[in-house]
Amino acid sequence: MAKSRVLVVGTGGIGTMSAYALENGGLAEVTAVMRSNYDAAVKDGIDIDSVQYGQIKAWRPTAITKTVPDVSKGDVAPFDFILVTTKNIPDVPPTVADIIAPAVTPGKTAIVLSQNGINIEKPLIPRFPTNPLISSVAYTGATETALAKIYNDDPDTQKIGAFVNPQVPAAVAAEAAQCYVRIYNPEGKLNVIYEPDVGKARWRKIAYNGSMNPIASILRMDTPRMRMSRHIIDDLILPIILEIRAVAEANGVTLQPDLIDAVMHQDPNDTAFKPSMCQDYEKGNLMEIENLIGEPLREGEKLGVPMPTLRVVYGIMKGLQLKVKEEKGLWTAKFEPGNPYE
Repeated sequence: MAKSRVLVVGTGGIGTMSAYALENGGLAEVTAVMRSNYDAAVKDGIDIDSVQYGQIKAWRPTAITKTVPDVSKGDVAPFDFILVTTKNIPDVPPTVADIIAPAVTPGKTAIVLSQNGINIEKPLIPRFPTNPLISSVAYTGATETALAKIYNDDPDTQKIGAFVNPQVPAAVAAEAAQCYVRIYNPEGKLNVIYEPDVGKARWRKIAYNGSMNPIASILRMDTPRMRMSRHIIDDLILPIILEIRAVAEANGVTLQPDLIDAVMHQDPNDTAFKPSMCQDYEKGNLMEIENLIGEPLREGEKLGVPMPTLRVVYGIMKGLQLKVKEEKGLWTAKFEPGNPYE
């Protein structure tokens, strides 16, 4: 049986571990799109220090490329799957749809979004109306500590299911998701499973990412210290969790009864752990505020769910994002036409 062709876009920690798992399963050949780490990977391969796989030296996927291949030119075979693991920052171009478009074959390529947030599939539906869209909710811990050096400290854990794409029959989308799980986890040794109700898992993750991430970023504080200071939890974190739970319920998703306790104790007490958004802000990197904060807020307001805390937090995070954009030359401090505050 021919191996499935998989393009991996975003080869930091999570993307590299996924690429390795796919190749290691024996049913996929991976083309990895690498940019800053391209030269290091081509020259010396990728070194992986993994809690799951051990020490792996000089590993390379089937193919490495600096750019997303253009399958329309005919010199590259179509891809069965495109796995996207990049950070999703739609307020800064190019968008995910723009990035992957050259590699998508209409009606054939299934697009796997292993990214955080809700409604992340919406911009892809009009661009790729005949392609299955797959949701991967990942809990894997992996970071790129240096160019082509990966540290994987939590086992690969994913819940995978289909997004709704109106022109793709539900059965076709579900089969694409199940096929992806089969090639990723052919022997069932990984905690990577098909989850028909994957939307629930995505909302559950938002309860943490939409609360702990922004508040940690604003305060530049680790989560144990936030929990030690009870007013931060009582006045900020808990109201956001309750608002997100209410939005989920308005969307027909009932989250677990112990949601608050689960979010509170997701991070251990004996580490000064800062969520990824806080780490990005401290490094001067752009943050994933739209899909983690903006989309839950917009979804709630559309459905008439009161979102007072998240509304204020979103405004603050937009301001912090603007500072990062200015530092990166992506925003110029000037009054736009029609600004009433000039």
